[in-house]
Amino acid sequence: MISPADAIQRLQEGNQRFIGADGALDATANRLHQPDLVGGQNPFAIVLACSDSRVPTELIFDQGAGDLFVIRVAGNIVAPSQVGSIEYAATQLGTRLVVVLGHSDCGVVIATLKELAKKEQHRSPNLRAIVDRVRPAVEPILAACGDEESSQVVAEAVRANVRASVGRLLHGSLIIEHLIGEGVLKIVGAEYSIETGAVTFLQDD
Repeated sequence: MISPADAIQRLQEGNQRFIGADGALDATANRLHQPDLVGGQNPFAIVLACSDSRVPTELIFDQGAGDLFVIRVAGNIVAPSQVGSIEYAATQLGTRLVVVLGHSDCGVVIATLKELAKKEQHRSPNLRAIVDRVRPAVEPILAACGDEESSQVVAEAVRANVRASVGRLLHGSLIIEHLIGEGVLKIVGAEYSIETGAVTFLQDD
């Protein structure tokens, strides 16, 4: 299995191909169906991404079947099922990189900001469970800025939510903590721009 640093580089190179439309369409099509994968999988990265239909995870990294272990949930939140999925991929498949991928104009983040500003309430307990996981990350930003409709507030809230999810993964599982302590696993945050198609990694923030 490739190292976390090499996995990040591979994702960055794939994203550059996606932005420049330089991906070989025939090669990508050939990778989509691979009968030899019936024997097992060997993904080089785990991506916890938002369910937003504008964020097609494999496409934006120009990867094919078997390359990424993708977990999608609204707001790229961390709940027990996501933690368990990451534990599985890291321990059973040997994948060494986890990317928490947020994106610009995230609907869940915007809905949370509106609820905090008392402009919207979610009557569904299921949707509220998602909003409540985003709330702690974005509350300080809204308190400091006071305008939930500001593009800057939304952008900062999206990044704060990514960092919060990274933090929950870093400290929410003894298995994951052990793998990180052993230098086997790395967890980083990233943001996808719907406007430009670019993915920015946040590990240096």
